[in-house]
Amino acid sequence: MALAIFDLDNTLLSGDSDYLWGVFLGEQGIVDADYYARENERFYREYKDGKLDIMEFLQFSLKPLSEHPSVELHNWRKQFIDDKIRPLVSQKSLKLVEKHRQQGDILMIITATNAFVTSPIAELYDIPHLIATNPEIVDGNYTGKVAGEPSFQHGKVKRLHRWLDENNETLAGSWFYSDSHNDIPLLNKVDHPVAVDPDDKLNDHAHQNQWPIISLRD
Repeated sequence: MALAIFDLDNTLLSGDSDYLWGVFLGEQGIVDADYYARENERFYREYKDGKLDIMEFLQFSLKPLSEHPSVELHNWRKQFIDDKIRPLVSQKSLKLVEKHRQQGDILMIITATNAFVTSPIAELYDIPHLIATNPEIVDGNYTGKVAGEPSFQHGKVKRLHRWLDENNETLAGSWFYSDSHNDIPLLNKVDHPVAVDPDDKLNDHAHQNQWPIISLRD
């Protein structure tokens, strides 16, 4: 029994849930659509270029959570999942997850996107373990701040090792699927790194290291 780890955005999903959450908020008039679209696009570009300041982005992306009651947030999130996320769940990604499930592997999503957005997506895939950036909650309300270390770049490695220690597991025989060069630190740690519809930097790195390259797009 090995650990099968999946990045989420542009890997299991055929799109980016963090980016699309911002689009959704703008479409619903929950945030200033023009301002949010400009900033969302800037951060997404910086992420793809490997230049993202994760704390600056999280200050931006978590702020709306602090401005509305939890009941409203959860209602919006349900609509977001139905409208924006379900269409991005490919049959190929479902089959890959199911293959590892049938092999008895431990299934995990590890993502920099915050847990408010990603926890219901993990449920769509019936993946029990999620390591995501955790929004801070005080007295049942989101503060707009981050709790603990974001699971981004080397932070994914640190958060995963903490999980391994807490659950008495190892990376023996482990798999990690990702699309992004930002995940090279973790891809280098597993026994079976796989590039999924990779960006140019990861594609080059995968070829140089003879890693498998696959597509999960239908």
